[in-house]
Amino acid sequence: MTKPVLVSGIKPEGHLHLGNFLGSLKNFVDLQDSGKYDCYFFIADLHSLTEDFNHKEKPGQVLELTAEYLAAGLDPKKSTIFLQSSIPAHAELMWLLTVITPEGELRRMTQYKDKSIVNKQNVNSGLLMYPVLMAADIILYDAKFVPVGDDQLQHLELTRALVRRFNKRFGKTFVEPQPLLTRAPRVMSLKNPEKKMSKSQPDSCLFLDDSPEEIRVKVMRATTDSGSEIKYDPHHKKGVSNMLTIYSELSGEPVAKLEKKFAGKNYSAFKSALAELITKHFADYRKEKK
Repeated sequence: MTKPVLVSGIKPEGHLHLGNFLGSLKNFVDLQDSGKYDCYFFIADLHSLTEDFNHKEKPGQVLELTAEYLAAGLDPKKSTIFLQSSIPAHAELMWLLTVITPEGELRRMTQYKDKSIVNKQNVNSGLLMYPVLMAADIILYDAKFVPVGDDQLQHLELTRALVRRFNKRFGKTFVEPQPLLTRAPRVMSLKNPEKKMSKSQPDSCLFLDDSPEEIRVKVMRATTDSGSEIKYDPHHKKGVSNMLTIYSELSGEPVAKLEKKFAGKNYSAFKSALAELITKHFADYRKEKK
């Protein structure tokens, strides 16, 4: 029996961090190992060109992300792993979809509006056309499912609309993909837990190949909250709640169990345990990536 096709990718933009791992890469491996899908995971180098980049560094970033895919557990014997730009049909199909995509629909995309505000010096046409290339990435492979978080649903809905529009005009051609909603925890900055973890702030970002020493220093310096109770309360204890989320995701233990486990212990003891957990969790990853 033929398995349904599943497609997704990550942009090569430097070292992956813990937010990338828990939000995407870990899920890729779980989906692959479920045996339910014919998985296509690509390195989205064409998408990465919409951001400012150093052309001399880009090949190294592509190679690094390839190593990170393999080190995390993606297996070429189980999944198809490829470089987006090596398949000219991605850009070719994008053009065919462009001519049936109203400009107004693209300007309403939340991600475009957000990035236009943040990157005022680089509001290029690629940012506007990004969702059309994403649509091509998906429907080129007759993908039945696309793993997405809530923040990506708008782009996938545009893809579905384009499939219906194309098929109505030219005859049944493409498969309309379905969202495979994934639970992707929001991993926040260690020093500013009101903002998402970002490589632009390396001191408050846990990279997957950080050394044990780097991990410990970053975790021990992480922002905590008033009081001393280790309790999940994202409104009043953002720093501790963020670290509890990380601990829970990596250990598999529910947050409620962790609250009991660390009851009566101080922040320093909790941070030490978290640093040790992160170090051990990615020990094999660091070895495999190297």
